[in-house]
Amino acid sequence: ENFCSKIERRVLREPVCHITGVQEFWSLKFLVNEKVLTPRPETEILVEQCLKALETNFSPLKILDLGAGSGILAITLAKEIPQSQVTAIEKSTLEVARKNALRHSVDDQVCFISADLMKTDWQGPYDLIISNPPYIKSEELLKCMPEVRQYEPIEALDGGQDGLDYYRFIVPMALEKLEEGGLLGLEISHTQADAVVALMESSSYYQNIQVFQDYSGFDRVVLACKRSQNG
Repeated sequence: ENFCSKIERRVLREPVCHITGVQEFWSLKFLVNEKVLTPRPETEILVEQCLKALETNFSPLKILDLGAGSGILAITLAKEIPQSQVTAIEKSTLEVARKNALRHSVDDQVCFISADLMKTDWQGPYDLIISNPPYIKSEELLKCMPEVRQYEPIEALDGGQDGLDYYRFIVPMALEKLEEGGLLGLEISHTQADAVVALMESSSYYQNIQVFQDYSGFDRVVLACKRSQNG
């Protein structure tokens, strides 16, 4: 009966991870439900490239995760950089993220803040600011597969009319909250690289702007460094 009930839920296009309550990310198992965005393998590219950029500087780091969701970015970075202190901001529920931090024994490293990232002071400064913000165009939400459209939180998906609302806010604000030489890492839609790079290039304080592809060959991550005063 238990098996059949789960099959019936899947027939209705409920995501498998909602049925099992668990989704793997970075070879770690995270608790998930309908209140948080389902972790995607493409987001591992964001973690991977940020870690590579930080390889030469694994001294104690202050990290900010904008839009924590289930906590995958904050928790994965905390585990990969044990000496780091991570702040994670999320305006919806933090129940799942806090459970995941306990599950992976990094609850003493990660400070979760319940707030709207576009309406709160991020404090700072930070060595790394990382985010997988909502980036789907509002009009395209209805075109998403049922697993996404019917079961995932709309606020974690809707990036506004052109999908760039959050980037327009995060890119300039990050300059104020990053240490000199600090990194900004953003996940993007495969069509948004030029627009997000242009936002960064509009300020002379970002340098070494790079775009990285996912394993399907689509643009997926933009990484940039805050310029030091000495160049």
